[in-house]
Amino acid sequence: MTLLIRDACWCLHTQRAARAVARRFDEALRPVRLKGGQFSLLISLNRPEPPTLGSVARLLAMDRTTLTANLKPLERRGLLCVTADANDRRARRLTLTAEGLALLERAIPIWIATQGELERGLPADVAKLRDGLNALARISETEPIIPAEMLLEK
Repeated sequence: MTLLIRDACWCLHTQRAARAVARRFDEALRPVRLKGGQFSLLISLNRPEPPTLGSVARLLAMDRTTLTANLKPLERRGLLCVTADANDRRARRLTLTAEGLALLERAIPIWIATQGELERGLPADVAKLRDGLNALARISETEPIIPAEMLLEK
């Protein structure tokens, strides 16, 4: 059973790939003092209208508490600001500052080069792989097909 799980487990393989990819982007983005996750967060704010905290959390598949914790160091660096929504004071809007936009301008060429390096090392149909990962994320957020209590040995 251990070998089957080692060889087939989606959780193991996606976590291992995610860690390796994250390390690659972290190292590449080091000259601009960003980590890969911080770049993803900042680029998700680069929109015509400032997004809400909730919409960014959904996009990044994060809970709001984790997102808020990840925003704090970027906010302290002056890369973004968090403000109350003009129409709903309970909602928070996230806006890139001029410094945040300038940093993204320096980081995007690094991202393009790193993304290209990774894609050149993958099998030919990169779009199909990306579609598969997106499908995996979607089905993983649904209810389990087999109730957990049925899986437990008695």
